[in-house]
Amino acid sequence: MTFLIHWLIRAVAIVITAYLLPGVHLSGFIAALATAVVLGLINTFIKPLLLLLTLPLNILTLGLFTLVINALLIMLTSALVPGFAVAGFGWALLFGLVLSVINYALSAVVF
Repeated sequence: MTFLIHWLIRAVAIVITAYLLPGVHLSGFIAALATAVVLGLINTFIKPLLLLLTLPLNILTLGLFTLVINALLIMLTSALVPGFAVAGFGWALLFGLVLSVINYALSAVVF
């Protein structure tokens, strides 16, 4: 049950973030649900591998390269999910930052 609640919170956070940022287009709530699933799967399976492969660069930049990896994974999500589009790398970076803040705020209210 909590899995479904977390999934809905992430989808609502994606809708709010897409509404706030003009460089991010979302066609509807179904696209937000699909984006939440695909982004969750990418963050579960691909992100740890990328973080391991870029560990020296990540240490050199004091962890800031993680933001670049996150933005690239958001761009990959926009390429995979129809109805979700990000205008460019800068918008993907900003989307990741705003999404994490909104997701944290919504989770704090619900739980």
